[in-house]
Amino acid sequence: MSQKGGRLIVISNRIPTDETPSGGLVVALHEALTERGGIWIGSSGGPQEAPREGLTQIASGAYSRYAFDLSHADYEQYYLGYANSVLWPLFHRRADLINVQPGMVEGYMAVNERLAKMVAEIAQPGDLIWVHDYHFLPLAAALRALGVDNRVGFFLHIPFPTASDVPALPQADDMLDWVAAYDVFGMQTETDVQRLDALAARVEGKVNNGRAFPIGIDPVGYRDAAIASAAGDNMALSLGQKLIIGVDRLDYSKGLVHRFEGFGAYLAQRQDSDPKATLLQIAPPSRENVDAYQDIRAHLESTAGALNGEYAELDWTPIRYIRRNVARERLAGVMRRADVGLVTPLADGMNLVAKEFVAAQDPDDPGVLILSSFAGAAEQMQDALIVNPYDATEMGDAIQKALSMSLDERKARHAALLDGVQTQDIHWWTQSCLDALAGERVWLRPLATWARTLSAL
Repeated sequence: MSQKGGRLIVISNRIPTDETPSGGLVVALHEALTERGGIWIGSSGGPQEAPREGLTQIASGAYSRYAFDLSHADYEQYYLGYANSVLWPLFHRRADLINVQPGMVEGYMAVNERLAKMVAEIAQPGDLIWVHDYHFLPLAAALRALGVDNRVGFFLHIPFPTASDVPALPQADDMLDWVAAYDVFGMQTETDVQRLDALAARVEGKVNNGRAFPIGIDPVGYRDAAIASAAGDNMALSLGQKLIIGVDRLDYSKGLVHRFEGFGAYLAQRQDSDPKATLLQIAPPSRENVDAYQDIRAHLESTAGALNGEYAELDWTPIRYIRRNVARERLAGVMRRADVGLVTPLADGMNLVAKEFVAAQDPDDPGVLILSSFAGAAEQMQDALIVNPYDATEMGDAIQKALSMSLDERKARHAALLDGVQTQDIHWWTQSCLDALAGERVWLRPLATWARTLSAL
């Protein structure tokens, strides 16, 4: 059937409730849906005491928004369980942190099957269905089992796992079948595509739908917010003091303890004549009821306290650690003021903080981006100082280099980085993904495990 002219159906874990959404990805999806018309579907949030059956419309206009409820059991097994205690560590190369408990697999598959039935009821011929992130890996397979033949695309916002880690997945044999059910399986980097190919080769499978679409930001909007916020900034720093900024969710994949240790290596080699540099680390908590996150919080706070205790002076605290959200507008202004952006995850799908730091800078006097080689952004942003986040000495040396870098070199590196951020922005990403999804179907692989997977529910 012809796919031309149909609606766009977007499916994501969460759905914006504001009439005018904010944030790069949310704005991009909002604009795509407004232009094309369609439906945005997501969960209503946390567990509901009396979950409603089916989809509930929460807003309408140029497009409609529908929410589905999660019961307490759904939330524990599907969201906190399989999605965040199994898939998240696996995809971030921490198979050692996988915590499989009874009911998780069944809960994850049941939510995806239930959602597939809801989508199948509203999908019309020609609609494009665009699924986002690891919460819904089996969704296309469930849709195909119900007879839905619309073009269905996927975008994975986190890294794709290595072939050697996938066997740790309780349903490892089904992974390629989940991928194969999509017409386009979008990922952040070419490295992710290579990992998918390696997985297929390991089991003598064939995968042709993996594509790299590095996600971007709205650089103009972020720059404008940074300029406006910086004009009214009242953050206190002593004369000549340098500011290093890190912004991350409190997550073991972000390498925050390693980052503090790298900053500690810089402090250890710092000379008295060097300017005093403060690392401002903003790390709002996430998933605090998962044990691994409680551990990382305790370790991070202990490391920060030890470094401040050793190196702080009466007029200088080397590490400022904020464990709560900072408004996006205020954060943009702080980014503009920062001399160094420290983006050093151990594993990351893309990391938009790196691109936001570049967009926020003053081109006439820009700061320096230090970027982990394990961030997806490193593929595009080679003019940053690329570091191994596991090597504290290397990170310490990079900080020293960034703080002492000449203006000419800073401007040259920033100009090259900004060109990439502006060229492959969030609008480029959205259009690239949708163009691929609307294209001709290039292959179809028999999915032998669909029936077995769904019949087990």
